[in-house]
Amino acid sequence: MAAPQAVEALSQRASFLRETLERSRSNTETMVAMLGSFDDRLSALESGMRPTQVRTHAIRMAHENVDKALKATAVLLTHFEFLRQAEVAILRGPHEDLESFLDAVDQLKSIIKFFTSNKISVSSDGLINHANNLLSKAIIKIREEFAQILATYSKPIELECLSDCPSNLLQSSPETVGNYAGSDNNVPAKSHSEHQARNMETPLYKAPTLIPPRIIPLLRNLASQLVQAGYQQQCSRIYSESRGSSLESSLQKLGVDNLNKDDVQKMQWDSLETKIQDWIHFMQIVVNLLFVAERKICDQIFDGITFNKDLCFAEVTVNSVSMLLTFGDSVAKSKTSPEKIFPFLDMYEVLHALQPEVNKIFDGKACSEMWESTLSLAKRLAHSVKRTLIDFQEIVENDSTKTMVSDGTVHPLSSYVINYMKFLFDYRPTMELILQEVEIGNQTGSQLATMTMRIMQALQNSLDGKSKQYKEPALSYLFLMNNIHYMVKSLSRSEAKDLLGDDWIQKHRRIVQQNANQYKRVAWAKILHTLSVQGLTSLGSSSALGAEGGSSSGISRSLIKERFKSFNLQFEELHQRQSQWLVPDSELREYLRLSVAEVLLPAYRSFSKRFGLLVENGSNPQKYIRYTPEDLERMLGEFFEGKTSGEPKR
Repeated sequence: MAAPQAVEALSQRASFLRETLERSRSNTETMVAMLGSFDDRLSALESGMRPTQVRTHAIRMAHENVDKALKATAVLLTHFEFLRQAEVAILRGPHEDLESFLDAVDQLKSIIKFFTSNKISVSSDGLINHANNLLSKAIIKIREEFAQILATYSKPIELECLSDCPSNLLQSSPETVGNYAGSDNNVPAKSHSEHQARNMETPLYKAPTLIPPRIIPLLRNLASQLVQAGYQQQCSRIYSESRGSSLESSLQKLGVDNLNKDDVQKMQWDSLETKIQDWIHFMQIVVNLLFVAERKICDQIFDGITFNKDLCFAEVTVNSVSMLLTFGDSVAKSKTSPEKIFPFLDMYEVLHALQPEVNKIFDGKACSEMWESTLSLAKRLAHSVKRTLIDFQEIVENDSTKTMVSDGTVHPLSSYVINYMKFLFDYRPTMELILQEVEIGNQTGSQLATMTMRIMQALQNSLDGKSKQYKEPALSYLFLMNNIHYMVKSLSRSEAKDLLGDDWIQKHRRIVQQNANQYKRVAWAKILHTLSVQGLTSLGSSSALGAEGGSSSGISRSLIKERFKSFNLQFEELHQRQSQWLVPDSELREYLRLSVAEVLLPAYRSFSKRFGLLVENGSNPQKYIRYTPEDLERMLGEFFEGKTSGEPKR
């Protein structure tokens, strides 16, 4: 029973589902039919509206085209107005308002660019030509204004603008170096302290204002306009001629002379030395002040401009550099003489000191000729210094002056050479720098020391020759002793002591001692022989005296008298003559007196003690024994004082 009921229930449910599906299919077909009807209606509606849409789009596009045309017309009218304004400003010129004029030029360039890239009609070509012609007129006015402003502010610098410079940089300070001419007044006038003070001096420079700062931007704008217009060469020429002429005039106002070699050769030494000192001061002023200031304004005016400003600066300074270096070159090439070495060294020092600044100022390939010229001059001066030293050595050794010092004192040549060398040592760092390039034999030490030794040996050789002019050998040795001692003492108290070394000093002190010993031997040997016992007895021996000192002892009274008489004559002659001789150094003079006394006085005392009774017991003894040992010692104290023959005895 249960199974049939279940089947029946399932059958009923299946029928219900079929009915439901049928109703759903019917609804779907009805909906599809309705949607198809809607689609047909929409298509008909779209077809009806299409003409309206087309008209609307056309109207919108027309409005947009009108707006574009209005805007283009407005821009065009604006550029026409700008062109009119620019033309008015340009034709009016830059004199009244330079900044507005330059703005008008920039505006004109923009207008030309606009019309060139936005040609509206054939007639626009004429407009562009008109604008370009106007721009050409503007560039001409810019060029004239650039030249005018530069001329206005390119006046020679006044000395007052350099008022913070040390006075010695603005005024000549001639310092004379004497020539050896056989007199005592022949040493360099400059002192060690003066040269060191000049080297230690730190100049306080006041950089001049060549062009007011407010003018620099205007000149930069004018230069930029000229360069952009293709007038680089004209811009450079205008600038270099104006600033170059101003710089040259400034140098002339300072006193820089454009002297050539012939002018230098004709000048007297005093005048030339003054010119050299002036040149040294001018180099410091021009390089440290004027060239630095010129470089600064050149860099400022052409900053940011595609322009060879190095070449322009070189053209500005070329004539001024030539003015300065031509004189220096003429001096360096002039005939050498001993006194010229110090100005040569001063010139070399200032060039060497300025070289870093010169390299910085004249940086760049275009300016390389300037700093190379300065470097070349320094090298020529170094060569002149070396040549002068070589010549000086030959002059000293071959000195042919007939000047003699009758009293055997220090010869003028010695004082000149020693003072010359001592002053040269004030330039020791510079000398060492210069002499590094000199080959002096195979020496590996200090070139300055080698050169000094050579010159001292040349002086010694010359003195040896001069000593042979004396007829008295004793005076010849005294002369050599004085001069070699002067050399040793003077150099051992200077920087030369470290250069020459202890061995050189000790060697020449021994030479002094040798000449002193030779003097004593030659001058006093004969008189000392009168005090010897040789030849007083027939046997040639010194027998003891008898109670009366008679001939029984073999001693000849007459011979003793003759010995005392000979001693007196010789000593008086020596005293008279050698009191006129001079040993200028007090220590050496006292040493020489003592060394003579140490030999003479003991011999005289011994001789008087042994043989004096023979004379004293005879008649008129004071005729033979005129002096006591104390008298002799006192009279020896009068030796080497350089007295004239008419001076009384002390």
